[in-house]
Amino acid sequence: MSNRDSNTSTTSAFQQRSLKTVWHPCTQMKQHETFPLVPIVRGDGIWLFDADGNKYMDAIGSWWVNLFGHANPQIGAAIKDQLDRIEHIMLAGFTHEPVIALSERLAAMTPGDLGHCFYASDGASATEIALKMSFHYWQLAGKTDKTRFVSLQNDYHGETLGALSVTDVAIFKTTYAPLLRPCTHVMTPDWRYAEQGESAEDYALRAAAALEAHLARHHAETAALIIEPLIQGATGMGMYHPVYLERAREICDRYQVHLIADEIAVGFGRTGTLFACEQANITPDFLCLGKGLSGGYLPLSVVLTTDSVYERFYDDHSAHAFLHSHTHTGNALACRAALAVLDIFEQGNILENNSTRAQYFNTAAAALSSHPRVRHFRNCGMIWAFEVDTGIEHFSQHFFQAGLKERLLLRPLGKTVYFMPPYIITDTEIDLLVDGTLHILNSLNE
Repeated sequence: MSNRDSNTSTTSAFQQRSLKTVWHPCTQMKQHETFPLVPIVRGDGIWLFDADGNKYMDAIGSWWVNLFGHANPQIGAAIKDQLDRIEHIMLAGFTHEPVIALSERLAAMTPGDLGHCFYASDGASATEIALKMSFHYWQLAGKTDKTRFVSLQNDYHGETLGALSVTDVAIFKTTYAPLLRPCTHVMTPDWRYAEQGESAEDYALRAAAALEAHLARHHAETAALIIEPLIQGATGMGMYHPVYLERAREICDRYQVHLIADEIAVGFGRTGTLFACEQANITPDFLCLGKGLSGGYLPLSVVLTTDSVYERFYDDHSAHAFLHSHTHTGNALACRAALAVLDIFEQGNILENNSTRAQYFNTAAAALSSHPRVRHFRNCGMIWAFEVDTGIEHFSQHFFQAGLKERLLLRPLGKTVYFMPPYIITDTEIDLLVDGTLHILNSLNE
């Protein structure tokens, strides 16, 4: 058997085994009759390698989680060390050093007085925690009418029922609408919706005025506003001016409404600052973190909140406690991975280096931003996005397949192509990413 035949056989075997038993997320499984799965067998830095020996640049951080590359030796060593100590212990009635150390460091590095950490394993679970905690707070405070939530048009906060209730993405939400709680979605500050000649800042202020008008009428029944700070991810990387966050904080304070900042996707340097809220100099009542928290190694998320929220639950009566749990809350292995991630931030001048990388990327991408098919090319920190002017049916799948031929892992959101690479991307790799994307755009045929 030739090497080529052997490779084909290996890929086919992976495909058949996976399709027989694995139900893949966000996937119409029937499409894999035409588009084979890509069997990844190992990773090295920004590159992924399939069973045939082909390599692909992970230009989207494996769904936005990978900050410092695959098989990162520092994170791997921390996990291996923890394996010889304790892998997991329930956090009800017990504690351990990794979760204590991680909580102390997160409390010290996040804005304001966010000094109390409640852990889960994924972003949607963190959203659920923040929503329930806000609701329960107001119940304990005697304001029992405050049971509703507000989010932004085009916001995404997860796909469990509570998280989906505050999400505004029809493809995820419509089918399950009868199961969901009502939520008001107020005007998005995404500058792509601005009127001609209206600046991003002015549009953000207009959106903030719409938020204030809503809360002026409905604050008595509203528990919290939940937002994705600066970047609305799943609906196409919509970006907006930090002044909206500043105004949202002021408005929530005025009307006694909690502010939940969902930084699950954008925390840990993605927007250029460690946390997006820093760019407006605000502190939310709840800060949801995940994805990059463990560098993409192990499932981990956390909700940080303030002394005033924590103290509302602190009582002699068990019914006043926040009676919520996850089996792997504060998992020791995941916490050690997260601590290693924070070590890398502290030791490596990551934010400064990312600023230099972003400048190089924007210069290298000049031909991309001016391409005749490209609309709304934009950048915030270590995230880039643009829309493609095309009439190609199933564009996202088409572009994804074309990307694989260029050895690029790209997964467009509708007609929005975005880059969210690990922070270790080099200038040479940036050039490869831009050149490969340009080649795909130039090859598109209606």
